[in-house]
Amino acid sequence: MVMSMTGYGRSIMHIDDADITVEIRSVNNRFADISVRIPRSLTYCEDKIKNELLKQVNRGKIDVFVSYQKPYGEQIDIQPNISAARGYYQALKTIDEQLGTRTEVNAGMLSRFSDVFVVTREVPDEEKVWSEIRQVLLAAAENFNEMRSAEGKRMADDVLGKISNVEALVENIERTSEPRVEAYRAKLFEKLSTILESTDIDEKRILEEAAIYADRTAVDEETVRLRSHIKQFREIVSAGGPIGRKLDFLVQEINREINTIGSKASDLEITGYVVDLKSEVEKIREQIQNIE
Repeated sequence: MVMSMTGYGRSIMHIDDADITVEIRSVNNRFADISVRIPRSLTYCEDKIKNELLKQVNRGKIDVFVSYQKPYGEQIDIQPNISAARGYYQALKTIDEQLGTRTEVNAGMLSRFSDVFVVTREVPDEEKVWSEIRQVLLAAAENFNEMRSAEGKRMADDVLGKISNVEALVENIERTSEPRVEAYRAKLFEKLSTILESTDIDEKRILEEAAIYADRTAVDEETVRLRSHIKQFREIVSAGGPIGRKLDFLVQEINREINTIGSKASDLEITGYVVDLKSEVEKIREQIQNIE
């Protein structure tokens, strides 16, 4: 299966007393680069999220957004520290006695001292919280991969269509180049005959010139390699998986052969096919930049 590097997935669930939302979005990138935005209290889940996604994603710039909310917020237990309150109360009374002042000491005044109350915050069960987030993450990843798969199929169909166009142009070059040597030999013979006003021309010399011309302009080796690359291209796409880098390398090889044909071409028709080939291969190259 061919996968696109661009995708989006989202999942929202209510598990126990928590409302959890996970969003995943990605764009093209040479490597797998995962960024996680998550509440500070849950940062211990960040590496777990990355490792979970790396099982499913090979390349791409991936942003993950996690929201974890409870309707009643954080559970906090507050108990009075009677011993500390009594100590403050006695201290205030002693001040009054020593200074001859009168202070109205009540619970409100004593509450200003921070250690009069003992505050205990709920300690979350990290494994339980991660299990809940993972459940939502996997659901979001499934939606994310469905979108990437659908887009990947469209791209695979597109590049396979374009590689067929490349193959047709290669066939045109082969068909056009085959009679060129014989045509060159005949043309050379005609020119020499006109110049020398005689048909008594050294046939061996003509054949030698034609052979040199053929060696300099023959593109059969390049077209054979192009056909091999085209076959490999189709096999790679059919195999699926993380194929973007393989296709990118293969397109470079295809371009190399096309450039060699272009440098040998002495015929306007073949030159036109080379221009069309370069255009078609560039379209393929642009498309495969989106393939994982």
